Amino acid sequence: MSETPKYAVMGNPINHSKSPLIHSLFAKQCGITLEYRAIHVDEGRFESAVRQFRAIGGKGLNITVPFKMEAWQLADRRSARAELAGAVNTLKFLDSGKIYGENTDGPGMIQDIAVNMGKSVKEASVLVIGAGGAVRGVLGSLLKAEPAIVHIANRTVAKAHELAAVFSGIGPCTASGLDEIGSASYDIVINGTAA
Repeated sequence: MSETPKYAVMGNPINHSKSPLIHSLFAKQCGITLEYRAIHVDEGRFESAVRQFRAIGGKGLNITVPFKMEAWQLADRRSARAELAGAVNTLKFLDSGKIYGENTDGPGMIQDIAVNMGKSVKEASVLVIGAGGAVRGVLGSLLKAEPAIVHIANRTVAKAHELAAVFSGIGPCTASGLDEIGSASYDIVINGTAA
């Protein structure tokens, strides 16, 4: 008899996460037996926590704040989307001993905007507030959805400009400080800040 597959979400903070409930419901609905839990990881302990989870038979992890960029570094192989994002929110432990990293944040957000907001990103003007890892994880997918413009506004203006420069080859992307937004009108506003 084989052991129940183990999965988890790692982050800090993590107590608020709905991932264990959501994954348990999905598994039940699909007739899959699995164990899924939330694991609080102290900063500076991410890599060892991942290795410990794998050592007890873990199959894969979802990764949340503040470890997505560390997860990217830990992955031996990454999807094109994860490479572009420079961040990983999913780690899969391969039979070869390698770790595969993926970033599903962008496609998930685009679908959420379409299904739950009833809006299309295509030809929309989009304001993104923030320029950290969360924003980096969704910008590629956002720009590939063909908006009229994506404007990144951030407290640290240099970070906004840096991100716009990295992603401007995919689609129209501009940047400014938060105080420079003014009274411009946007079809979609995305808050990518931690608060």
